Amino acid sequence: MASSSDNPARPEPGVRLCALAEIADPGGKGFRFRVDGRIFAGFVIRKGARLAGYVDSCPHAGWPLATFDDRYLTRDAGHILCTGHGALFTLDGEGATHPCLGLRLPPWPVAVRDGDLFTA
Repeated sequence: MASSSDNPARPEPGVRLCALAEIADPGGKGFRFRVDGRIFAGFVIRKGARLAGYVDSCPHAGWPLATFDDRYLTRDAGHILCTGHGALFTLDGEGATHPCLGLRLPPWPVAVRDGDLFTA
């Protein structure tokens, strides 16, 4: 299986994604990029000072985590939720429940500069 870094639709470092203020605190925001029929999907979660980006793909099933746009966190914002089968991940991307226990969300490096979010 090719890694997500082999995907030609994955944006290069330095691509502006949005203003940080566009991501709810706590909350998440998904991003999609297309190149020559290939798609890269990533998302960013924000909770207080914590900001993390992940490839939007369940490590167990391969499908996107959120059924609804930008709904990546549980209601209490304590975990990332895979709505396909209800698995929970810590905000650090570690699988916390089955069937994803012991698996990890692939990281997607992001950075904030001057109030804007960029790929890193």
